[in-house]
Amino acid sequence: MQEAVTLLVLLGALSGREALYLTQLPATGNVAENSPPETSVHKFSVNLSASLSPVIPGFPLIINSSPLTEAFRVNRLSGTDFEVVTTGKEQLDFETGPNIFDLQIYVKDDVGVTDLQVLTVQVTDVNEPPQFQGNLAQGLDLYVVEGANPGFIYQVEAFDPEDTSRNTPLSYFLISPSKNFGMSGNGTLFSTTELDFEAGHSSFRLTVEVRDSGGLRASTTLRVNIVNLNDEIPRFTSPTRVYTILEELSLGTVVANITAEDPDDEGFPSHLLYSLTTVSNYFVINPLTGTIRVAQRIDRDAGELRQNPAISVEVLVKDRPQGGQENRMQITFIVEDINDNPATCRKFSFSIMVPERTAKGTLLLDLNKFCFDDDSEAPNNKFNFTTPSGAGSSGRFLQDPAGSGKIVLIGDLDYENPSNLAAGNKYTVIIQVQDVASPYYKNNIYIYILTSPENEFPLIFDRPSYVFDVSELRPARTRVGKVQATDKDFPQGSVVYSISTGGASLQYPSIFWINPKTGELQLVTKVDYETTPVYILRIQATNREDTSSVTVTVNILEENDEKPICTPNSHFMAIPVDLKVGTNIQNFKLTCTDLDSSPRSFRYSIGSGNINGHFTFSPNAGSNVTRLLLASRFDYAGGLDKIWDYNLLVYITDDNLLSGRKKAEALVETGTVTLSVKVIPHPTTIITTTPRPMITYQVLRKNVYSPSAWYVPFVITLGSMLLLGLLVSLLVLLAKAIHRHCPCGTGKDKKPLVKKGEMKNAEREVLVETIQVNTVFDGEAIDPVTGEIYEFNSKTGARRWKESLVQMPKRKESSPQAAAPLSVAAGEGMGTLRCASREEQDPGGKALAEDAGPGARNDAKPGAPKDRNPAFTRKVSPKVHPGK
Repeated sequence: MQEAVTLLVLLGALSGREALYLTQLPATGNVAENSPPETSVHKFSVNLSASLSPVIPGFPLIINSSPLTEAFRVNRLSGTDFEVVTTGKEQLDFETGPNIFDLQIYVKDDVGVTDLQVLTVQVTDVNEPPQFQGNLAQGLDLYVVEGANPGFIYQVEAFDPEDTSRNTPLSYFLISPSKNFGMSGNGTLFSTTELDFEAGHSSFRLTVEVRDSGGLRASTTLRVNIVNLNDEIPRFTSPTRVYTILEELSLGTVVANITAEDPDDEGFPSHLLYSLTTVSNYFVINPLTGTIRVAQRIDRDAGELRQNPAISVEVLVKDRPQGGQENRMQITFIVEDINDNPATCRKFSFSIMVPERTAKGTLLLDLNKFCFDDDSEAPNNKFNFTTPSGAGSSGRFLQDPAGSGKIVLIGDLDYENPSNLAAGNKYTVIIQVQDVASPYYKNNIYIYILTSPENEFPLIFDRPSYVFDVSELRPARTRVGKVQATDKDFPQGSVVYSISTGGASLQYPSIFWINPKTGELQLVTKVDYETTPVYILRIQATNREDTSSVTVTVNILEENDEKPICTPNSHFMAIPVDLKVGTNIQNFKLTCTDLDSSPRSFRYSIGSGNINGHFTFSPNAGSNVTRLLLASRFDYAGGLDKIWDYNLLVYITDDNLLSGRKKAEALVETGTVTLSVKVIPHPTTIITTTPRPMITYQVLRKNVYSPSAWYVPFVITLGSMLLLGLLVSLLVLLAKAIHRHCPCGTGKDKKPLVKKGEMKNAEREVLVETIQVNTVFDGEAIDPVTGEIYEFNSKTGARRWKESLVQMPKRKESSPQAAAPLSVAAGEGMGTLRCASREEQDPGGKALAEDAGPGARNDAKPGAPKDRNPAFTRKVSPKVHPGK
């Protein structure tokens, strides 16, 4: 329907009626830079078509602009009146942005009639006031040290947006005049007087104005802050210089409070900083308050303080961390001694070994040699000892004289005395060492007195010798027996057992092990009766005083632990199918041995493989030698027998001499022999040689595809393709190499041309015709590579070495260069191409090669010309290659 309406409109227009179009366009509109949004740029109208179809809502619109911009849009004023205004999305800047925009305005009515016109918008320049840069536009804080000489403070800078090159000068002024500051016309701020912080002026607020040539102005604020200088030293206000303190004060205890004041600080002492200049680990000072505290243990009785109890430090007070004013003061701490160390000893536990025959009155211990008091001054460093006490000490030990710390023996210490045995020959003496001054510190001293006995009795075993039996079947760590040695002396010490001699073999350096504490003898490894039936050991016992030895005999009990071993262990035999029953098969004989069984103890039986019981052994028991016999005839014709190869597994047991009841309890060993018997059908042929057994393996393979193994055929296919491509490339390279190194010659025989249909099967031959040409060489030159002289023809370019007869190549193979003068006579037919030697060529060919010069040599040197005279060569036509 819309297409029909459009067609009617067009027809109406063609018939003389008016169409839709934009009025007041094209046109040029102006807009000032930095205009706010909705600023009017240009107004225009739409002249409706003859059908009076209205403009579609949203039209007219700007469909394109040059350059691209979103700074303009079309507003509707009425049904046919419109206006182009600014959008504010982009700032219109005459100095930095585009100045001219071409806007394409597109209109469309309901019936699809359209019109397109261009509005050119020019951005006009507007004079803008100067602007300060950066933080200066928001105001700036400046700092000037008091007492500084009058002069430069700061350079104020502003710029005019219209002056992009910034060549037009601006004028700077101070709005609020000050007697202390001034400003030049180029924006230099300077001081006119010396500034003093203490005079009460800590800061100044200045308003700076800048103006351009058009009278536009801008202003900002400068705050000039005066920096106070510290020119007065602090003064100490605490009068005390000497402090008396006690030792062992707890860490952090306040021992002094240093105060000072700063005249420059207006009564704020918290601004002062305190420190200790003297290296001292005992004290620390609070840098803000001046309080001195204990930082380390102060011990009057140790180190330098034991000789000199005075500690001197220097206090430094400053009004700033770096530089500034400072003052120093020396103070002294006197450390007083207190009774803080109890009487002590280098050891508080003594162990004394006293022989049992020690005489009464003997001095056992003097405690004064071990005890002391670390306090530095009396009476804090004086001590004494209390009366001894303790279990068993009464009547045996005494302090003489009282309080002296000297312990004397006054009783009997006989080790065999019943009362001493009841006390265990161990006695404890407890004595205290204590201060004579308050708070009377005490420490206990423990004295342990032990009686050392005499060695009166030897160390002996409870038997003169030992005999033990052990089965050869017992594993390692089996208990063999136990030995024991004792000493009647008290106290009885522990006995240590060891094997001094015996118990070794060729394979093991030690077959037995004895527990060093209990004397239990054990096996280290399994023993063998057949190797060694009896072991004789020498066992030694020691208790640090005595040593004693005893002989131990270990009998190995024989057991049936060896399997019968037969020869041969495996054998192959071939027998005829009609072998007589009872025949010893190929005179086969089985001989068996057993290290721990009688030859009469063997019993023979055939296990698997003896199908239909055709084979047996004779004798089947009671001998170590037996023979293989045919027990029954083969019946292949009747269908009883179907296999021709028998694999017999023979069992040899050593239980023939045991009764039925003993077989269930006794240990029986069994050996095995494998025999292979092949039955040979008619005609019977006795095979005298012993061939190797033939074993047929049947491998059953089943190919089961698994979906999870999809990559297997993929990898196989890809690998096959790669290998095939590699093989093809190698074949191509091989063919090229053969063709390159084996040039083809022509045969001498000539055959008539074959017919066109017989070309594929006919044997092809090529007739080679050589032409000898005499060339005149009228010039000489030196080869730049080899340095040799060669002759050349100035007209044809042919060349040859000057000594060509000496330098002629002797290679038999004809190179492509040497074969260049040869041509094929087209009328002589095609011969079979073949590799020809130099001797097969005719004399004419040799003469041509000699006259051809260096260009025709097979081993032409570098620099020899490779060009050929086309007058000497006739190309072969047609060119036939073998196999094509």
